[in-house]
Amino acid sequence: THSIYVDGKDTIEEMIETAIEKGFTKLGFSEHAYLEEDDVCMTQETTEQYIEEVRFFQQKYSDQIEIFLGLEQDMFYRDPHPEMYDYIIGSGHYLRKDLQVNSVDNTTDHTDFMLANCFEDDFLKYADAYYSQLKEMASWDEVDIIAHLDLLMKFNDDQHYISFEDPKYVKIACDTIDALSHKIFEVNTGAISRGYRSLPYPHKNLLEYMKTKDVKLVLNSDCHNRFDLDCYFPQALDLIKSCGYKKLITITQEGFVEENIEEFE
Repeated sequence: THSIYVDGKDTIEEMIETAIEKGFTKLGFSEHAYLEEDDVCMTQETTEQYIEEVRFFQQKYSDQIEIFLGLEQDMFYRDPHPEMYDYIIGSGHYLRKDLQVNSVDNTTDHTDFMLANCFEDDFLKYADAYYSQLKEMASWDEVDIIAHLDLLMKFNDDQHYISFEDPKYVKIACDTIDALSHKIFEVNTGAISRGYRSLPYPHKNLLEYMKTKDVKLVLNSDCHNRFDLDCYFPQALDLIKSCGYKKLITITQEGFVEENIEEFE
């Protein structure tokens, strides 16, 4: 979840109060870590304020909801104090190619520009570069969760760039899953609430592959607006179950644990 510390629309407390109204028993915050290339992330100063504020509200609302302090850390930055957080999400929003840094989730026009100028209009070359970069997080021990694995497909809901089932693309993505299979992967509904996708990240065929590799999943809304805290959760749970999953990961005061999916319904 994201608040006004980055590109969210609501304060930390507004998010908490809405979560309580919606019947949440737990809520984790995971603001975007400082990144030079990112104009909406936290600064090093606001990071300290964010930590203090979340810890304060953990205590204030401790009799109503469990609050967890997280961080979403991008490929180009590793927070020097991961021990400050209850969990860390690793993500790739940017792609470095030939000394250029481009956002993979900016706009369709920007994606077209990047494909034409960096990858010879070859989506497979783009995918290979993106996933190769993401694989590097395999050795980042502080990263607990891999965010929106196939974010590069954000503007491909109609498959005009490439088919979700293209065997060469699927091979690239599945090789990345193999490299990161010791991490937890999120099923992320954020692009649905913002009108970019009709289904969560990752695509169903990748979730099915994850099941064969015993990859653990957590369901996240990647919320930027408190009213979307539980966006598409019932449908996402049905999707996860259809891929053979019977359990999901949740966070506790003692760390991550698996629970039966029925506990989330």
